[in-house]
Amino acid sequence: MARRTFIRGTGSYLPERVLTNADLARMVETSDEWIQERTGIRKRHVAADGEMTSDIASKAAARALEAAGMAASDIDLIVLATTTPDQTFPATATAVQAKLGTGPGAAFDVQAVCSGFLFALATADSLMKQGLFSRALVIGAETFTRIIDWSDRGTCVLFGDGGGAVVLESVEWDGPEDAGIITHHVRTDGTKSDLLYVDGGVSSTGTVGHVRMEGNKVFRHAVTNISAAVEAVLQETGLTSADIDWFVPHQANKRILDGVAKKLDIPEEKVIVTVTEHANTSAASIPLALDHAVRTGKAKPGDLILSEAMGGGFSWGASLFRL
Repeated sequence: MARRTFIRGTGSYLPERVLTNADLARMVETSDEWIQERTGIRKRHVAADGEMTSDIASKAAARALEAAGMAASDIDLIVLATTTPDQTFPATATAVQAKLGTGPGAAFDVQAVCSGFLFALATADSLMKQGLFSRALVIGAETFTRIIDWSDRGTCVLFGDGGGAVVLESVEWDGPEDAGIITHHVRTDGTKSDLLYVDGGVSSTGTVGHVRMEGNKVFRHAVTNISAAVEAVLQETGLTSADIDWFVPHQANKRILDGVAKKLDIPEEKVIVTVTEHANTSAASIPLALDHAVRTGKAKPGDLILSEAMGGGFSWGASLFRL
């Protein structure tokens, strides 16, 4: 028998403050019509003053634990995907560990921007399959609005804050191969980093910096790279897009979601779309969308889920799992 990892619960959290497209139109030259036509986004959530990424992550994680019927003390691994940590160090995951009071174990951050949750999921799954940990929280959480240039209408309309989490459990398994977390495909290409990046950092400028992006070029790479990652996952498993019950993509913008789904021949009714309600929340967007699918009764136990993402770096990837 080999060890296999299962998702036992999902959770999410969005800050209370809402920033609508109309609100943004009073801050920068834009309009609700312009934003919705290009992105599908209607609003985004913004963290309150003093509300940190670890606070958002902890609230999402607590809800995932409740859904899983587990206590924080049951958890021996936390892998947190974020681009907006509380501090340079220690890892924000350790702040979550302290706030939740999880059991003895490890807690660390993963940084792959919008692809971060998939990188974190693949990391936790790999460690658990080696028998190093039994129960994990994999979290994506961001206070992304704190690295936004609010005078740049090309980026400020796209992003929001939020968090999502899943609880994983590793067990000895001799059942079917297409159970639990099945496979991952993650990649990066550092030669394209100048198309989507933050113009600051500890060792470069000593500042936090702001998001900079060449939107049209990112869009073209996104559809191509994401589709390739998904095709690699399907080829490895011998499955096709027709076998997928739900497609839970990174919620970047509606145009990218539609472009990838069309290229992969996934019907619109199988695509989970939440970007309209919270914008691009970077590493948080996949677990936010997954939790929405579960709590609205769309995604049910046994359903086959395909997720994908692409972010700065460039980083991209896909994961296939059964609830």
